This record gives sequence, C-alpha cells and structure tokens, in this order.
Amino acid sequence: MNIKRSLKISKMKQPFTASSSSSSSSSSLIRKARLSPYLLTLLVFIVFVAILYGEDFMCLLGQLDPNLDRPATSRTEKKWEKLPFSMGRTPEGCDFFSGRWVWDDSNRPLYEESECPYIQPQLTCQEHGRPEKDYQHWRWQPHGCDLPSFNATLMLETLRGKRMMFVGDSLNRGQYVSMVCLLHRLIPEDQKSMETFGSLTVFTAKEYNATIEFYWAPFLLESNSDDAVIHRVSDRIVRRGSINKHGKNWKGVDIIVFNTYLWWMTGLDIKILQGSFEDETKDIIEVSPEDAYRMAMKSMLRWVRKNMNRKKTRVFFTSMSPTHQKSIDWRGEPGHSCYNETTLVDNATYWGSDCKRSIMEVIGDEFSRSRFPITFLNITLLSNYRKDAHTSIYKKQWSPLTPEQIANPVSYADCVHWCLPGLQDTWNELLFAKLFYP
Repeated sequence: MNIKRSLKISKMKQPFTASSSSSSSSSSLIRKARLSPYLLTLLVFIVFVAILYGEDFMCLLGQLDPNLDRPATSRTEKKWEKLPFSMGRTPEGCDFFSGRWVWDDSNRPLYEESECPYIQPQLTCQEHGRPEKDYQHWRWQPHGCDLPSFNATLMLETLRGKRMMFVGDSLNRGQYVSMVCLLHRLIPEDQKSMETFGSLTVFTAKEYNATIEFYWAPFLLESNSDDAVIHRVSDRIVRRGSINKHGKNWKGVDIIVFNTYLWWMTGLDIKILQGSFEDETKDIIEVSPEDAYRMAMKSMLRWVRKNMNRKKTRVFFTSMSPTHQKSIDWRGEPGHSCYNETTLVDNATYWGSDCKRSIMEVIGDEFSRSRFPITFLNITLLSNYRKDAHTSIYKKQWSPLTPEQIANPVSYADCVHWCLPGLQDTWNELLFAKLFYP
C-alpha cells in the first residue's frame, strides 16, 4: 500500500459523469426487453437521475475513501460547504500536509512561554534551562499554497456556546494546551478558568459560554492505564469493546479531536481483556499491535457513527506523533538522540524507524469504510523533520536523576514530547485550516 497516498484522508474521487452513449444503450436494452410501460417509465427515470445527479452520488461515496482529496466541481463543493463550521474549502491542488519548514523570526512564536500559565512543567523548556529558542521560529509552508493564518477571534466566536474536546494521550494533551495558549489572551482573567476532574480537564471561556476540554484515554478503550495521574503501568491491558466507558463523557461535544498511537507501540503483543476488569478470573488474549489497533479504530468509528451528529459535529483524528530516539535514523552520530539537536532533519524522504507503516495501513483501511466524515490531520511527516523540537532534558523530572543519568543526558532525554510554544502550535494551525477549509 502506498503510505503517502493512504494518509490523505480528506481527498475525493473525480465525479462520475454519465455520457449520452450510456443513456442510449440503456434505452436500447429497455426496448429489447419489451417491458411494461410502468417499468419502462421507472427505468428511464432511474437513468435520468443517475445522469443528472451522478456527481452527488460519487461525492457521497468519495467521503468514505481516505485516499482521495476534495471535490472537483461546483456541485460537490456544495456538499463540502455543508460540513459544520466550514467557510470554504482547501484551494484546488493544495495539500496542507505536504510542504517544508521555513525560518520565520517575525511572526513566530505565536505566543510566549511565560505568557501562558497553562503549559505543564513537562513542556516548559525555557523555564527548565533550554539555552536557545530556534525551535520556536519555524513555520510550516505547504507547497503551492499558504496555510490560513490562525485567527483566535474567529476560533473563539466559533466556539461560543459550544464544547471542543481533545481525547487521547499526553501528546494530544500537548495539542490541547497549545490551543488554550493560542486563545486565552483574548479572554479577561476573571472570565477564564481551568479545572481538572479526574480524566477530564476543562478550560472555560465564561463570556463565550465555551469550553475547551481534554479527556485522558490513551487507548480510547478502557484499560488499566486510565488513571490520569498514575498510569505508568508496565503490564498494560486493554478491554475489548469498551469505548463506552469513556465515550459517555464525550457526548454532546461540537468539535472532537482524537489521537491514539504511542501506547500501542510497545514492541510486544497487546494484552486484550475479553470480559470485565471486575471479573474474578480474567480472560486475556495477546494479539499483534496492528490487530489491537484495528480493534480500537473500529470501536472509535462505530462510536462516532452512533453518537455524533454529522450536521452539527466535526470529528478529527491526529496521526501518530514521531519520536527521535536514535540519531542513526537521520544519519546522525551513533549513540545520540534528540538531545542537543537544534537543527531540522534535512532529508525530505525521512520517515524514522518508529514509523509503523502497518499502523497507517490500518487507519487507511478502517477510515475508508467510515460512514461519518472524519478529517485526518496528517502531522506525522512534517513532525518527523523536527528532531529539534522535543523537550529533551529541559522539563520537570518527576523522579530524581541518578548520577549515571546526569553523566549521560542522552539516557533520560525526552524525545517523545514537544516544547511549547513550538511544533504543536502548527498542529493547531492545521486543525484550524481544516475546520474552516475542509
């Protein structure tokens, strides 16, 4: 399977156009069959409708194919304009996710670390001693077009009286915090708050009657790692078909952004619980990460279809966030990682060793069958270039470092999470673009 093609979830097939020859051949068959006048009239009507509205039928089918782009005619444009919150569509031939990073010291960063009190200490790299800020000044430039500028006023007005929710793991929480940082400056101090209720964190913009929320569910399904604070469980177990355990907390949202990937990639088979965690004797089987991930995708898509209103709700899925643990992957010096990296990967075809193409195939397969329009945020390749943007050693350490670790920073550098402000602000620029220009 062509991976780059499989990632383009939002693309659509060229519309079907019935020709006059097909109409005449159909009429010929009708005459030969000597059908009754009623049946003849019905068949002629069906052929007429197929010719007149063929593009609409193909538009509907095209929404199910993740390998396709966008409508190519005015008739199919109307279909896309009906997506909630959309104001237009992506320019013809423009793929927001294909491009390059350009240096921008006049408009980046989009906010200052010290100005956003909501950034967790795991992501405040400047506060924890990072000596330079180059990672804050790169802007994503799509080939042949431009990203719409992030408009915080428009975003807040769009959210008036609504709920936006990010669901997933700590990487999705980083994107959530980035979104809050991009918006909070427009809200007076006494009109905003952030509270945490177990797995749910809620930022409230009171004067807008709006909330931006994050829900901790690293597998989306119920697991033994669902405690939002104490979740470092070595023997992870996921319960089959259990998405409603968390899903009941997602109902009623207007914009929802899912992610789940990293927690499935342990290098080992995934333990799947067949029954309940309360069962005295637990029925556990082990399946491959790909099969387990497919199970989760099926559950998520089924839940979305049953619980989301396609006339009011937008659903997004963020692709896998890459790590940079091994410098040899980008032809760096052996034995190094993202630690002390301040430049970008200069190989345009770099994918990284941890990029599980089989997982991307699962996403392509399952999303292509979805009967609910889901916007895929393909942040994987553009983030792959950013070995400079990780928190590395510049974060709060929850456990005291050993003398051996202190002597070898590579051993404890965090090459999974990202500094804020930084790369994840670009993820939200892409989210903004696809929300209003699908």
